[in-house]
Amino acid sequence: MKQRIIINADSYETRVAILENDELAELFVERAEQRRNVGDIYKGRVNAVLPGMQSAFVDLGLAKTGFLHASDLAESLSALEDLSDADDTAGDRGKRRRAPVPKIEDHLKKGQEILVQITKESIGTKGPRVTQQVSLPGRFCVLMPGVDHVGVSRRIDERSERQRIKAIIHDLKPKGVGLIARTVGEGKGDAEYAADIKHLVRLWQKIEKKAGASRAPSLIHRELEMTASLIRDLFTDDVEEVFIDDKQSFTEIDRYLNAVSPELAERVKHYKGKDPIFDAFNIEAQIEKTFERKVWLKKGGYICIDHAEALVAVDVNTGRFTGKKNQEETIFRTNMEAAVEVPRQLRLRDIGGIIVVDFIDMENDSNKRAVLDTLRGELKKDRARTKAFAVSELGLVEMTRQRERSSLLHYYTEDCPTCGGLGKVPSNETMLVKLERAMRRVMAMGSHKRVTVKVAPDVALFMVESEARRFAELEKRFKISIDLKDDPQLKRGEMKIYSEKKHELTKQVVGAVPMT
Repeated sequence: MKQRIIINADSYETRVAILENDELAELFVERAEQRRNVGDIYKGRVNAVLPGMQSAFVDLGLAKTGFLHASDLAESLSALEDLSDADDTAGDRGKRRRAPVPKIEDHLKKGQEILVQITKESIGTKGPRVTQQVSLPGRFCVLMPGVDHVGVSRRIDERSERQRIKAIIHDLKPKGVGLIARTVGEGKGDAEYAADIKHLVRLWQKIEKKAGASRAPSLIHRELEMTASLIRDLFTDDVEEVFIDDKQSFTEIDRYLNAVSPELAERVKHYKGKDPIFDAFNIEAQIEKTFERKVWLKKGGYICIDHAEALVAVDVNTGRFTGKKNQEETIFRTNMEAAVEVPRQLRLRDIGGIIVVDFIDMENDSNKRAVLDTLRGELKKDRARTKAFAVSELGLVEMTRQRERSSLLHYYTEDCPTCGGLGKVPSNETMLVKLERAMRRVMAMGSHKRVTVKVAPDVALFMVESEARRFAELEKRFKISIDLKDDPQLKRGEMKIYSEKKHELTKQVVGAVPMT
C-alpha cells in the first residue's frame, strides 16, 4: 500500500494528513490555543477521593480536574504480557496482567501530591483521564518506569524477530524500568535500540528531578508537538514520502530524522508549489466530505453516520444499487462495501467509544460471517484499539474504538444555535398552532383586545403569505387584533407577545414548542 504523509503548518493551525493509495485515511489537527495534551505529565494534587466510585479527582492546574481510577494507580499494575500494540499512544499498553485492583482509599488521600500522565483528553463536560502508570514513547521503544518487564509489539509477527528484539532490549534494559519494542523497531539492531533507550532514561531522570523540585499543580513534561510526535510514531519504512509546506517544520523534522533514522531523512521534502499543499494532493475536498452525514459507496449504496450522546450509530442502505442477480446478493455486496468503508470513516473522523453498525439483514449465515470477517480485517489497519462483536439477533454489530480525544466533527464544529444540536427546528405549521394556543390564553385573560406578536422572519412570511386566510380566521375567532412583526433577532421556534401597552405577555401565554 502506497503511503504518504502531508503536513500543512502555519501559525494558527497544523494539519497532518495520512494518505493511503492517494486516499485520505487519517487527519490530525492541532491549533495553537487548543494544543492536545495526551502524554503530558503533571504533578497534581488530589482534590477528592471517592471510595464509592473507586476513583479520585486530581487538580492539574487545568480548566478541568483530572479523573484517576483505581485501576490506574501505580500499585494496581503487576507483571505485563506482551503488548497488543505499543504504537498507539504514550499511555496505551495493550493487554496487562494486573493484580486485584487495590482500594483507592488505601493509597490516596485528599491533598496528596502525585505524578500523573494524561491518557485521554477532556471531552465535553468530562475532565482528562489520568494515570500514575507513566510511559515514555521513543522512536523504537516505550519506557515504563517502575515496571520490570520486556515486551514486543504484537504487530511484529515473525517469531524469530520477536525473540531477537526481546534479547536485545533485555540486555540493554536498566534496572527499575520496563521496555516495549515498537513496531517501527522491526529489523533494527543494538545501536539503534541503545541510543533510544539512553535518550528515554535521560528524559525520565529529568522528569523525576523536576517533579521533586516542583509544587503541585504543575506541568512536569510536555509531549512532543503533534507534527514531531506523528513523525516519530507513524514514519515507518511503509511511508514513501513526507511533504511539508513550512520551512521551519521541515528543518526540525529533517534534523530529528538525521539523528534517529538517517535512512528516512531523504524521503522528507519541502513543498514549494504554488497551490496550497492540501489542494495539490486533493485533500481539501476529501476533508469537506468527512462532515457529511451520508457517505456514498461505490456501487450506489450508502451509510449514514449519526452521533448520539452515548454512542455513534451507522446505518447501511442499498440506495441506488439494485444489483443484477437477487436481493440477497445485492444486500451482501452492499454490506461488504460498508464493512470496508465503516472502519475507514471511523479512522478518518476519529470516532471513538461505542459504535453500533446496522447492516442490512441477510438470510445466509455464510454471508453474515463474511461481512463480519471483512469488518474485523479492516479494523486491524487501525492504530486505535478496536473490538467488533458478533452480529446480534437484531442484525446489529456492536463495536468499540479507543477514544483519546473528541472526534473531528466535535473539533471542527459546534452545536447549531437555533436547534441546539438536535438537527430539527419547529415547522412553520407548528409555529402557527403555537400562536393559536397563545391567543386562546390571551382571550382567557379577558383584558386584551390587541397584541403584537414577534416571530422569526421566515415564520412571519409564512403566516402572511401562505396562511393569510387562516391567520384572519384566528383574529376573528378570538376577537382580537394581532399585529404580526418579524424580528431577525429571534430564532425559529421563538415567539414574543406584547400587550397594547407594550407589556410582555410571552411567559404567561406561550407554552413549550414540540420539536416536530
